[in-house]
Amino acid sequence: MRTSPASRWASSAGRPQKTPEVRRSTPRRSSAALVAVKSLHTFAWLSIESCMVYLLYAGFARRSDRRAAVAAGVVAGESLIFVADGFRCPLTQLAEHLGAERGSVTDIYLPDWLAHNLPGIHVPLIALAAFLHARNLRAGRGCEPS
Repeated sequence: MRTSPASRWASSAGRPQKTPEVRRSTPRRSSAALVAVKSLHTFAWLSIESCMVYLLYAGFARRSDRRAAVAAGVVAGESLIFVADGFRCPLTQLAEHLGAERGSVTDIYLPDWLAHNLPGIHVPLIALAAFLHARNLRAGRGCEPS
Protein backbone atom coordinates (compact mmCIF):
# COMPACT_ATOMS: atom_id res chain seq x y z
CA MET A 1 0.00 0.00 0.00
CA ARG A 2 1.31 3.42 -0.94
CA THR A 3 1.24 6.19 1.59
CA SER A 4 0.75 9.81 0.78
CA PRO A 5 3.75 12.11 1.16
CA ALA A 6 2.10 13.88 4.09
CA SER A 7 1.47 10.64 5.99
CA ARG A 8 5.11 9.64 5.73
CA TRP A 9 5.96 12.66 7.83
CA ALA A 10 3.21 12.22 10.41
CA SER A 11 4.04 10.81 13.79
CA SER A 12 1.84 8.22 15.42
CA ALA A 13 3.71 8.15 18.73
CA GLY A 14 2.72 11.63 19.87
CA ARG A 15 5.90 13.23 18.62
CA PRO A 16 5.61 16.55 16.87
CA GLN A 17 4.77 16.22 13.23
CA LYS A 18 7.43 17.10 10.73
CA THR A 19 6.38 18.79 7.58
CA PRO A 20 8.53 18.58 4.53
CA GLU A 21 10.54 21.69 3.84
CA VAL A 22 9.26 23.47 0.83
CA ARG A 23 11.97 25.14 -1.11
CA ARG A 24 11.06 28.12 -3.14
CA SER A 25 12.77 27.70 -6.41
CA THR A 26 13.25 31.21 -7.67
CA PRO A 27 15.06 31.22 -10.95
CA ARG A 28 17.79 33.80 -11.27
CA ARG A 29 16.01 35.26 -14.24
CA SER A 30 12.90 36.21 -12.26
CA SER A 31 15.05 37.63 -9.43
CA ALA A 32 16.93 39.77 -11.92
CA ALA A 33 13.64 40.76 -13.56
CA LEU A 34 12.20 41.73 -10.17
CA VAL A 35 15.22 43.90 -9.43
CA ALA A 36 14.82 45.46 -12.88
CA VAL A 37 11.12 46.20 -12.26
CA LYS A 38 11.86 47.71 -8.85
CA SER A 39 14.74 49.75 -10.28
CA LEU A 40 12.56 50.97 -13.15
CA HIS A 41 9.87 51.95 -10.66
CA THR A 42 12.40 53.76 -8.48
CA PHE A 43 13.64 55.70 -11.51
CA ALA A 44 10.07 56.57 -12.52
CA TRP A 45 9.26 57.61 -8.94
CA LEU A 46 12.32 59.86 -8.77
CA SER A 47 11.41 61.43 -12.12
CA ILE A 48 7.83 62.09 -11.04
CA GLU A 49 8.99 63.48 -7.70
CA SER A 50 11.41 65.78 -9.53
CA CYS A 51 8.50 67.07 -11.58
CA MET A 52 6.47 67.59 -8.40
CA VAL A 53 9.32 69.52 -6.75
CA TYR A 54 9.71 71.66 -9.87
CA LEU A 55 5.97 72.37 -9.94
CA LEU A 56 6.07 73.57 -6.35
CA TYR A 57 9.23 75.62 -6.92
CA ALA A 58 7.84 77.24 -10.08
CA GLY A 59 4.52 77.94 -8.37
CA PHE A 60 6.14 79.71 -5.43
CA ALA A 61 8.52 81.56 -7.78
CA ARG A 62 5.48 82.68 -9.83
CA ARG A 63 6.75 80.96 -12.98
CA SER A 64 4.02 79.05 -14.76
CA ASP A 65 5.86 78.32 -17.98
CA ARG A 66 6.18 75.46 -20.50
CA ARG A 67 8.45 73.46 -18.21
CA ALA A 68 5.84 73.67 -15.48
CA ALA A 69 3.21 72.52 -17.98
CA VAL A 70 5.35 69.50 -18.93
CA ALA A 71 5.97 68.68 -15.27
CA ALA A 72 2.23 68.99 -14.59
CA GLY A 73 1.53 66.63 -17.48
CA VAL A 74 3.91 64.03 -16.04
CA VAL A 75 2.38 64.28 -12.55
CA ALA A 76 -1.18 64.24 -13.94
CA GLY A 77 -0.39 61.24 -16.17
CA GLU A 78 1.06 59.29 -13.25
CA SER A 79 -1.94 60.17 -11.10
CA LEU A 80 -4.41 59.07 -13.78
CA ILE A 81 -2.60 55.76 -14.26
CA PHE A 82 -2.63 55.17 -10.49
CA VAL A 83 -6.35 55.97 -10.22
CA ALA A 84 -7.24 53.92 -13.32
CA ASP A 85 -5.53 50.87 -11.80
CA GLY A 86 -7.68 51.04 -8.67
CA PHE A 87 -5.24 53.13 -6.58
CA ARG A 88 -2.58 50.49 -7.04
CA CYS A 89 0.66 50.82 -8.95
CA PRO A 90 0.41 48.89 -12.22
CA LEU A 91 3.88 47.45 -11.61
CA THR A 92 2.61 45.72 -8.43
CA GLN A 93 1.01 42.83 -10.32
CA LEU A 94 4.15 42.39 -12.40
CA ALA A 95 6.33 42.37 -9.27
CA GLU A 96 4.07 39.74 -7.65
CA HIS A 97 4.24 37.64 -10.79
CA LEU A 98 8.03 37.79 -10.61
CA GLY A 99 8.09 36.58 -7.00
CA ALA A 100 7.79 39.62 -4.74
CA GLU A 101 6.10 38.74 -1.46
CA ARG A 102 3.79 41.73 -1.32
CA GLY A 103 4.24 42.99 -4.83
CA SER A 104 4.76 46.56 -3.77
CA VAL A 105 7.63 47.85 -5.83
CA THR A 106 8.41 50.67 -3.45
CA ASP A 107 8.98 48.64 -0.30
CA ILE A 108 12.62 47.75 -0.93
CA TYR A 109 13.90 51.07 -2.23
CA LEU A 110 11.91 53.47 -0.04
CA PRO A 111 11.29 53.54 3.70
CA ASP A 112 8.04 51.76 4.60
CA TRP A 113 6.37 54.85 6.08
CA LEU A 114 7.02 56.80 2.88
CA ALA A 115 5.96 54.00 0.55
CA HIS A 116 2.65 53.48 2.35
CA ASN A 117 1.83 57.18 2.65
CA LEU A 118 2.71 58.42 -0.84
CA PRO A 119 -0.89 59.05 -1.93
CA GLY A 120 -1.65 60.94 1.29
CA ILE A 121 1.46 63.05 0.80
CA HIS A 122 0.89 63.73 -2.89
CA VAL A 123 -2.74 64.84 -2.86
CA PRO A 124 -2.10 67.98 -0.76
CA LEU A 125 1.06 68.76 -2.77
CA ILE A 126 -0.82 68.47 -6.06
CA ALA A 127 -3.59 70.69 -4.70
CA LEU A 128 -1.01 73.26 -3.53
CA ALA A 129 0.76 73.26 -6.91
CA ALA A 130 -2.57 73.64 -8.74
CA PHE A 131 -3.50 76.58 -6.48
CA LEU A 132 -0.14 78.28 -6.98
CA HIS A 133 -0.19 77.96 -10.77
CA ALA A 134 -3.84 79.03 -11.01
CA ARG A 135 -2.91 82.11 -8.98
CA ASN A 136 0.02 82.80 -11.30
CA LEU A 137 -2.04 82.44 -14.43
CA ARG A 138 -4.81 84.68 -13.06
CA ALA A 139 -2.24 87.34 -12.24
CA GLY A 140 -0.79 87.10 -15.76
CA ARG A 141 2.63 86.10 -14.52
CA GLY A 142 2.63 82.72 -16.25
CA CYS A 143 3.58 84.09 -19.65
CA GLU A 144 7.36 84.11 -19.18
CA PRO A 145 9.34 82.44 -21.98
CA SER A 146 10.98 79.11 -21.19
